[in-house]
Amino acid sequence: MAEVRLDKVTKTFGSHKAVDALSLRIADGEFFVLLGPTGAGKTTTLRLIAGLEKPDSGTIAIGGDDAAGWSVAERDVALVFQYYSLYPRYTVRENLAFPLKSRVRSYTAAEIEQRVAHAANMLRIEHLLDRKTDKLSGGEMQRVSIGRAIVREPRVFLMDEPLSNLDAKLREALRAELKDLQMKLGATFLFVTHDQIEAMSMGDKVGVLNNGRLVQVGTPNEIYNSPRDTFVAAFVGSPAMNLMGGELRADRIVVPGAFELPLDDAGRRRLNGNGPITVGIRSEDVSIGAEGVAEAIVHHVENHGVEKIVTLRAGDCLFKATVPAIARIAIDDTVRFAWNQDRVHGFDPQSGLNRTRHAGQTDRPAMGSVPA
Repeated sequence: MAEVRLDKVTKTFGSHKAVDALSLRIADGEFFVLLGPTGAGKTTTLRLIAGLEKPDSGTIAIGGDDAAGWSVAERDVALVFQYYSLYPRYTVRENLAFPLKSRVRSYTAAEIEQRVAHAANMLRIEHLLDRKTDKLSGGEMQRVSIGRAIVREPRVFLMDEPLSNLDAKLREALRAELKDLQMKLGATFLFVTHDQIEAMSMGDKVGVLNNGRLVQVGTPNEIYNSPRDTFVAAFVGSPAMNLMGGELRADRIVVPGAFELPLDDAGRRRLNGNGPITVGIRSEDVSIGAEGVAEAIVHHVENHGVEKIVTLRAGDCLFKATVPAIARIAIDDTVRFAWNQDRVHGFDPQSGLNRTRHAGQTDRPAMGSVPA
């Protein structure tokens, strides 16, 4: 397996800069997830590493060696796409064996059979080996597609939204299987997705990409609990972090026309200073009950089974709270609420940067990955 490094890589298509001075390190044996909205530059980054695109500037190193002059084959990476790219008239066995029969490889029939059997066993598809792939379900076809990558024993696995075409239950099952597979192989994985649940549940590290620039890199816990700016705060998490424009005073937060929230000692430590601020709070850190310090109206209730997501309205301000499923709460109820002030965030209204992200928390951005 191999470490992957990108140093100030830029790629432009016409007037569109798809990747902008991107620097990134993926450690040997790491499951790294590149997370971002459609058009953020995720797939272009993956194609640059694979050698399917050439950077306009910057360097890409695989295993410590500059890959600039290497062909796709010489990079020894395996690609798994959201579309399965299987030969429909071949059996599963023939599809798995196909990458091993190219002229640049010299495997014996016994070696090919051993690798096919090993991959089939890992993915639990031995019973499908003699079935044509056009007779398989979507989940079975994606397992075969992953198996075609495994048989090659590549230095790096590159996966471009491989679960996006599957139904929700199958995506959940394959998330766990892919993570388990990566740990068994000890392989270097770069997994591209726009789905923050996939990123948070699978990644050892997550890189959040926006407009071709890497905004933040960290563990899932760091990305969720210590977002670098309002983009990360709003993009990562379901529901998204509540963000409200307000005024920070010595002893309180004022959201004009909505409410005033007195600051306790924890809040004053995290949000020191005065002036305009964008306040952020996760829905699970908003509590509803008689002990609350401010008042709101229940605007909407979503029942998620084990919990309810309650949208509260105070003046023109809407924000969400997460409560237990057994909580008795209905639309148009008047409730009192409070915030966990150990978990409140304050963002600069102009730059969007988090003023409180280092308060008792850590974040280790990748080499040169986060713009000043």
